[in-house]
Amino acid sequence: MDTIKNAANYVSESISGAGATASKEANKNVAKDSDANLSTRAQAAGDAISDKFDEQTHDRKADVHKEAAKH
Repeated sequence: MDTIKNAANYVSESISGAGATASKEANKNVAKDSDANLSTRAQAAGDAISDKFDEQTHDRKADVHKEAAKH
């Protein structure tokens, strides 16, 4: 039963990590957009940093669940 739970958690964390990656990339594009105003670009840059942290957190958790599911 734990293997199934760990596998489900792995999938969930992988999906969450992919969402954070997509958000990070979108925010990076806004931050680089010279047509956007300065405050929008600054906010997007900050959000991209936060998304990168979330991405790494989800990826680490996914790896833990993947290893636990193997055993």
